Order: sequence, then C-alpha cells, then structure tokens
Amino acid sequence: MGVRLYTPIDTPKAFARDLWLIDGPAIRFAGLPFTTRATVIRLPAGALWVHSPTRLTEGLASDLAALGTVGHLIAPNWIHYAYLPEWQAAFPEALLWAAPGVAARAEARGKRLRVDRDLTDAAPPDWHGTIEQIVVAGNAVHREAVFFHRPSRTLILTDLIENFEPARLPIWMRPLVRLAGIAAPKGRMPPDMRATFRDRAALRASVETLLGWAPERIVLSHGRLFERNAMAELRRAFAFVLR
Repeated sequence: MGVRLYTPIDTPKAFARDLWLIDGPAIRFAGLPFTTRATVIRLPAGALWVHSPTRLTEGLASDLAALGTVGHLIAPNWIHYAYLPEWQAAFPEALLWAAPGVAARAEARGKRLRVDRDLTDAAPPDWHGTIEQIVVAGNAVHREAVFFHRPSRTLILTDLIENFEPARLPIWMRPLVRLAGIAAPKGRMPPDMRATFRDRAALRASVETLLGWAPERIVLSHGRLFERNAMAELRRAFAFVLR
C-alpha cells in the first residue's frame, strides 16, 4: 500500500511492564492506507487483554502463548473489528468486549462477531484496579472506549487522535494528513470526526477524565506514539474543546 510499517510487524514488542505493542500491516479505510497497532496487557491473574487486535499469524499466536492466555479481546469502537473473527476462531474461550455499534457495523460489512460483553464507563471486575475505562461522550455514532493502564500510566486511544508520520506515507497522502492536522508530531482528532461531536460539554467532561488519570504516555492505533509529555499532548490535541 506504499506505507512504511513499524517493523517488526506481527510480533509483541515490550513497551512497559506487562504491556506490549503489536504493529500490524496496513489496512484501507475510506480508500486511505492506515497503519495498525494492537496493545496487549497481562492482567494480574495472567490473562492477556488485547486491544484492537491486528492480523493474527501462527508466529504471533505462539509469541502470545509465551506471555499468557488470551482472555479478553477489545473492540474499542465501531470501525475496529476487521481481524476479530480470526482471533475468536483461534481463542474461542476469550471474551469479546465491544463498544456500542461494533456488532451492527460488523454484520453490515458481512462479518459475524460473538459479542460477549459490552464496554461501558465502568471497568469490570476482570480488570478493575489495573485498567480504567470510559466510553467517550458527545457523539451519537462514534462511541470510543478509552483505557488507562494504571501500573504503567499508559493511556490507550484508538481513533480520537491520529498522528501519522508523513515520511511513512505515500507521497500523495502526505498533504492530506497535513491539511487535516493529523500529521506527527502534532496529531489530533480527524476533522470529520470532530464535526460529529455535537455535545462539546460532554466531550469536554470525558477529556477532563482522561487528564484526571494523569497519564505519562499515550498509545495510538494509527501513527507515532506519544512516549512522553502525555498531559501536554492531550491538552494540545483537545484544545478545541478545553478552551
């Protein structure tokens, strides 16, 4: 797809204690190539929690088995479900937790998912005390669940901030991401998504919750991570609603 990936792909890469990142292949959305990234957290009891699973390969399944047992699959918003059927087939005992709208969107695109649990504003007993969560408010369509890994002080976002590195993109795509304001190092919410957040007060309250967690780093599904200065990056990216 003309995208320079975050190699090595399809392999867990240590990011913090009990937290790994998996960079996957590029996937097309709205005709544009997007890099993909999953986040894996090992819970205190040993189960693996997998956020926005990327492509599953035999090698990746073997690597994960060395870390623990896949127990929870996370579909954080209505457009992050592409690889879930293969993960459910490989790990039938794992619970699929889905944000509002995931099942309907997947079925409309010809993918059948077995949704076991709904993601809400309250962390379930399965990871309470280790991972905090909310479903960001203010949008009737894009309902994204956001997570905070307390031990590593890592905030995990999906599409609320995109931070594409132009040098990794096809030449024709570079001016598009710059124009949209989603180019690294100052990525933010895509403007089309921003326009659909009609209740700015509700969005502001959600962002204030994220700031209240006081994260130190931010993992994104698309583009360069924010490995430091997380609070400043949040305030900058969401300045349009915090003002």
